[in-house]
Amino acid sequence: MNLTSSPTILFQTAAVCEAGISLRMGRLSPSSPSVSLRFSQVHGSFFSVLDKKLPLDSIRRFKGVEGNQNVKSRRLSFATAGKKFSIKAVLSEKIYPKIGAESTGPLPVDELLGVVETAAKTGAEVVMEAVNKPRNINYKGITDLVTDTDKNSESAILEVVRKNFKDHLILGEEGGIIGETSSDYMWCIDPLDGTTNFAHGYPSFAVSVGVLFRGKPAAASVVEFVGGPMCWNTRTFSASAGGGAFCNGQRMHVSQTEQVERSLLVTGFGYEHDDAWATNIDLFKEFTDISRGVRRLGAAAVDMCHVALGIVEAYWEYRLKPWDMAAGVLMVEEAGGAVTCMDGGKFCVFDRSVLVSNGRLHGQLLQRIGPATEKLKNKGIDFSLWFKPENYKTEF
Repeated sequence: MNLTSSPTILFQTAAVCEAGISLRMGRLSPSSPSVSLRFSQVHGSFFSVLDKKLPLDSIRRFKGVEGNQNVKSRRLSFATAGKKFSIKAVLSEKIYPKIGAESTGPLPVDELLGVVETAAKTGAEVVMEAVNKPRNINYKGITDLVTDTDKNSESAILEVVRKNFKDHLILGEEGGIIGETSSDYMWCIDPLDGTTNFAHGYPSFAVSVGVLFRGKPAAASVVEFVGGPMCWNTRTFSASAGGGAFCNGQRMHVSQTEQVERSLLVTGFGYEHDDAWATNIDLFKEFTDISRGVRRLGAAAVDMCHVALGIVEAYWEYRLKPWDMAAGVLMVEEAGGAVTCMDGGKFCVFDRSVLVSNGRLHGQLLQRIGPATEKLKNKGIDFSLWFKPENYKTEF
């Protein structure tokens, strides 16, 4: 389905009043003298072609479409060929580029996703065994710590990946680059996302495993630890490119909230207290004033899964790494959300910032986050690709 850059009405569902025809998805482009309808699926014989022109005077006015919000849902009525139609539509000011892979490549999706889920659950078993035990903690930096559990979890995950795909490239938070850089597949592994929370027994940490096909997320699984000391449990998130996103086997959808003032937001802060950190402190204050609240939970993969689950509306952060983002961004996109860099640019997992949302709020959030990020770029803060292994094939 080709989309124009001008404001476009995207059909999510359509109910035909008189003709018994179901229009699943399509497009209206109200900026031209006639309205172009293009449908990816049409039931019935009324539309025998994919492109149909209707005079504008046959389109009744929308009720209540106003403001600059990114997405509005309204019911549209039009008449043609003597029949009246009523369509529930979504008015979108901008279509954000997809970040997921077109497919899982030569590997069947069930095979690849199955190994991803097994790897994440295997790492989570290691974490669960350690969660109520005393921590043996080493410090990677002043406040960046790593536990034995990080290392043991990553080792367990690597064993699963190598057993199934010996020729795949692996990027682990603890172990770095392993394997063939000429592979089309790259695994991004965070064996314990939210290490500080884990060390304190605070319930916001997870095991995150995402696999890229030619640089784009193709399959992902995140095992989140919930509950707390003496009552730990887990829930498992999974997603595949084009296959949807799931929590414990149930389909996930982002929230339908359209107003920032009715939203619950999440952000994160890196260990370096630099200009990007200070800028995000200011954004935290701004959005705290105008939303229902901003949370800082301390585990990027968990935060993005919560957006996909529909319990928060958006999450953003500077200074993340591929293993922080590879799984979570696919969850959000497959749950119907939007993913960009914090300046609004097209995102890839090697970028240095991310904004994920339910899609409906994305434009409103970028009105504040975008200019703040541009100021950082003008100061000379590096927003180039963080890292991409030499010879690794990508589609961007």
